[in-house]
Amino acid sequence: MLTKIIVVLFLFAIIGSLGSGLYYLVRDKGSSDRTVRALTVRISLSVLLFILLMVAYATGLLQPHGVNPG
Repeated sequence: MLTKIIVVLFLFAIIGSLGSGLYYLVRDKGSSDRTVRALTVRISLSVLLFILLMVAYATGLLQPHGVNPG
């Protein structure tokens, strides 16, 4: 359960960083590097989340499941 909460928090942080990047893009009209910094944070969080998911799967904290065909 803790792993799922961490994943959701990461997703909210990624969405927040994306929103702040959009805000800085509109507000600064591309004249500062705050947009680039916000989007760099978003990419870093996304890569970190991907690594976290792979480690959680490898250690057995997350189990894959699918739709039951029968």
